[in-house]
Amino acid sequence: MPYTKLQSLSVNNTDNSNLIIEELRKNEYSKLDEQQHVYLDFTGGSLFSSVQLQEHMAFLQNTILGNPHSTNPTSQLATKYVDEARNYVLNYFNAAQDYCCVFTQNASAALKIVGECYPFDSNSVFALTFDNHNSVNGIRVFAKNKGAQIKYCPVFIEDLRMNTQYIDEVLVQYKDSKNKLLAFPAQSNVSGVQHPLTLIEKAKKLGWDVLLDAAAFVPTNKLDLSQIKPDFVPISFYKIFGYPTGLGCLLIHKKALPKLQKPWFAGGTVSLVSVLADSYILANAHERFEDGTVNYQNIPAVKIGLQHIEKIGLQNIHQNVTHLTQYLLDELASLKHSNGVALVHILGPKNTINHGGTLLMNFFDSKENLLPFMDVEAKANAQNISIRTGCFCNPGIDEINNCLSTQELVQYFSTHQTGDYYDMIKELGKLRGAIRVSLGIVSIKKDADAFIQFAKSFLQ
Repeated sequence: MPYTKLQSLSVNNTDNSNLIIEELRKNEYSKLDEQQHVYLDFTGGSLFSSVQLQEHMAFLQNTILGNPHSTNPTSQLATKYVDEARNYVLNYFNAAQDYCCVFTQNASAALKIVGECYPFDSNSVFALTFDNHNSVNGIRVFAKNKGAQIKYCPVFIEDLRMNTQYIDEVLVQYKDSKNKLLAFPAQSNVSGVQHPLTLIEKAKKLGWDVLLDAAAFVPTNKLDLSQIKPDFVPISFYKIFGYPTGLGCLLIHKKALPKLQKPWFAGGTVSLVSVLADSYILANAHERFEDGTVNYQNIPAVKIGLQHIEKIGLQNIHQNVTHLTQYLLDELASLKHSNGVALVHILGPKNTINHGGTLLMNFFDSKENLLPFMDVEAKANAQNISIRTGCFCNPGIDEINNCLSTQELVQYFSTHQTGDYYDMIKELGKLRGAIRVSLGIVSIKKDADAFIQFAKSFLQ
């Protein structure tokens, strides 16, 4: 059995967690070292193990599945395996009692369901933090089109954590409004900041519905939905265990389910439709939101992926990532040019307290000039190091980090119907973006050391 050695190790300390991950990497992720690749973009997408792939391929080779929208034998079998995966997801997040699971193409599609189905109107408020992925920011278009107010809640530039006092004031200010939705990430996809989940209960006591973006959080942290109870939770499976891509889910609290008003119907989402009567009846629970045929060939791989995480031990992954994150923070902070100027500026927390395995940074030369992230990435690419650069689909954090003003951004968008990053920086005369390094399921010290050596190559 591939996990025998892993299961024989204790999970009580960081050293054993490191050993477990190193053994796993050697046995099931060997292509990383065989191809001498340093992978540091786990927030962008995790990696899958050879065992996951083998198990799913064996399943497909030995199982005949048909479209689940029928009652023939292959259809019934597909329904069985889809339901098994659905229940496994709910149990993994301790959500079986209070939530339903809607399978989607990705986390963005899950968020779109909330945006188009939430009952925004002229008395509604959509509050969200500056620190949000664009797939959350995009919900504001649905809200605006229905007349709702939009309230952005700032973060502090020093550590990129949310201004909780400001959010508290917003929650109280609109407590008497109808259909209020608060959206924030459990963990920033940019800085790794883990925002306080206590905000969920506080908001709900004041009558708010809460959307918790958990996509960047759950790959290395336990999300227990029996303890915290947001109304809507989007999940991306490839960010947890790498395979398959093109699958996510929306976990919906059963009490919030009646609030979502689906504006149209499609195959698979209705129990009855009439052409002559121009009427339809939507299916119950999750079925009304799963447009068309679900990905029944790949959904069984979700159960395989979650079992893979459980066999490794999420706590082992968490401990290993936390240890490596602190190691990177300490080592990068020590890098100085010959004149004492710091090479690396970390944007966000400088420790691992309420901070995941994602680091945001910029490099500076000995004269304290910012080194363009494009140049840093190009050099990393040449050394077979995968990092991420740019704005990471999170413009709020980028605008804070680069001290962009509302006035100059409004001016730019008012005079441009088209444009891109390069057009904007030329117009504003300011660089945008940064460098992101993120650790994950099979990161080891060798990866961190490789990035540290890479960073040292910029010392003057």
